[in-house]
Amino acid sequence: MNIDLNADVGEGAGTDAELMPWITSANVCCGFHAGDAETSARTLELAKLHGVVCGAHPGFADRANFGRVEHPLDLHGSFELCNEQVSHLHAQSDFIGHPIRYVKPHGAIYHLAIRKAEVAMGLAWAMSMMENLSLVGLPNSQMELAAMENGIFFIPEGFADRRYLPDGTLVPRSEPNALLHDPKEVVEQVEWLVREKNVRTICVHGDTPGAVEFVRKVRESLLAKGHTIRAFAE
Repeated sequence: MNIDLNADVGEGAGTDAELMPWITSANVCCGFHAGDAETSARTLELAKLHGVVCGAHPGFADRANFGRVEHPLDLHGSFELCNEQVSHLHAQSDFIGHPIRYVKPHGAIYHLAIRKAEVAMGLAWAMSMMENLSLVGLPNSQMELAAMENGIFFIPEGFADRRYLPDGTLVPRSEPNALLHDPKEVVEQVEWLVREKNVRTICVHGDTPGAVEFVRKVRESLLAKGHTIRAFAE
């Protein structure tokens, strides 16, 4: 089975250069919830150097909360946010010569799009105006439904470094046990996600403590089990 390894990068976490040799897809911050245009450009160039596929990672323009606090967002607002931020990164990627292949919403927008049909549909409508972009998101969510309704290729994602609730959603970051810290537990969770939840891309957040070690261990485990590590959008 082909499994993709993705990471959130371009956010100023300081791990981008170490992560790039181990991942196959890079969720590049659009410069609104963190980073800036210069950081995004450097990240795109770094991904190009390592042959890593790039996607746009749009988030709320709320730097104080790293885009991880929910704000009111309707269909129109979701459309405008995605269109502005992805278009901005698209222009940079075209100039650098390393095109954007997919969209993965960041933080609070990701979680809103999981639950709220209008937010997911706004993202999908914006993406449908751009050429050949896939959508990365939680399986069996409003994001997956919106992608299907708009003819957008959807990639089901699992998280290596976040705990899950029984309903398949993530434990909120406000909870003390939201993050995984033990590499062994991280590897076991990834194996479970691939085996039981049919995910095809695994995320490690660039700002998670131990992120680089997690990606290495996950990659080694998946290869040992006979999986191929390969980007879903090439």
